[in-house]
Amino acid sequence: MKNTPISKTIVDAQKAKSGIQSVGTASIREIKKLVDMIEAESGERFVRMEMGIPGLPASQYGVEAQIQALKDGVAAKYPDIQGVPELKQQMSLFIKNFVDLDIAPEGCIPTVGSMQGGFAAFLLLSRIHKDRDTCLFLDPGFPVHKMQHSVLNIKYEQFDIYNYRGEKLREKLESYLSQGHIHSLLYSNPNNPSWICFTDTELQIIGELAKKYDVVVMEDLAYFAMDFRKDYSQPGQPPYQPTVGKYTDNYILFISSSKSFSYAGERIGMMAISNKLYQREYPDLGRYYPSLGFGYTMIFGTMYPLSSGTSHSAQYGLLGILKAVNEGRYNFREEVIHYGEKAKAMKEIFLKNGFYLVYDKDEDKPLADGFYFTIAYPGMTGIELLDELVYYGISAISLAITGSDREEGLRACTSLVHVNQFGDLEQRLQQFHADHPVN
Repeated sequence: MKNTPISKTIVDAQKAKSGIQSVGTASIREIKKLVDMIEAESGERFVRMEMGIPGLPASQYGVEAQIQALKDGVAAKYPDIQGVPELKQQMSLFIKNFVDLDIAPEGCIPTVGSMQGGFAAFLLLSRIHKDRDTCLFLDPGFPVHKMQHSVLNIKYEQFDIYNYRGEKLREKLESYLSQGHIHSLLYSNPNNPSWICFTDTELQIIGELAKKYDVVVMEDLAYFAMDFRKDYSQPGQPPYQPTVGKYTDNYILFISSSKSFSYAGERIGMMAISNKLYQREYPDLGRYYPSLGFGYTMIFGTMYPLSSGTSHSAQYGLLGILKAVNEGRYNFREEVIHYGEKAKAMKEIFLKNGFYLVYDKDEDKPLADGFYFTIAYPGMTGIELLDELVYYGISAISLAITGSDREEGLRACTSLVHVNQFGDLEQRLQQFHADHPVN
């Protein structure tokens, strides 16, 4: 082993202490803990690209509204399980203003982060049809969603859409849905980890096939309006955040406050159920619940036993944010576009030093610069690459844990990499490239 920026002795000792044999196969949180340990032991700062943590201050509109709510005494009161009425109104208005969909306030439910919304939806959707037992993932995707399915003992299948962009998606997707065992499907848009963005052609295909086979579409909008190639930030004005909701009325949206509003620490997200799905009754739900109504059962049969509602003060924080956004007083895009600027600069540094992009296009258009990008190095799998990069003080996650078929790749997150670290990144990659010449 050559003389690397981080001592091999220290890295290997901390790996052994943590029980991690390969960084490349470790989970996101395991990698974070390992890098914390290596930094503490070595005194060296990593270029950290493993976790999708907001790298910006929380929205002051949220902070001030939440503080005021606490002063007003909401901490002493249980919140309604379905959410604070004023927040539900603002959620509905937000979706109209920025997605151009009409979803009634009753179907807009605050959740303990989008992850709880997903967990609740996975549980309920697995019970709507007694003869369907599987969720379909349009991968790559957020690894924890599969972990949630495993915890719930729900079957899932997946395919990587890399080779099925555009019209090619139709045949591939229908090959799964036509078998009759799929009750729901899930994807993120923009996509974590690849940062691909589904085109209108693809969203229309998904919507049409969902209607044809009566499958519920779960659209994860964790990185809401963060395809910076277009400005989706003007309330009530096109262009709008692209959505499958234009092509089917059988959908659930998950909207996070963590990335677009940098409000990750309060664990407050939004689940929005289409009007038709909210009102729909499923006879097979009677096997588990007293009500057959999807929306009612989501709130009182699923969210209730999970957490009895969402943090009261955090709901008022989100209310403050949404009210400012809906009224045009707060343009969140102006803050988070910084991620795209960093992504562009970081990609250039990687490309100059022998790396290449794994997911690079939306059909025929170059991928947007945003929160994530994917990289690979000739002659190495993603697992091998990550195992090697930790000795150079660089961390990421392997695409192998995301459902991607591109086993050579890594996901890099821009959020925690500061501009003042670009020099370190370039210097370390130059050494890595010199130590690993490409034939």
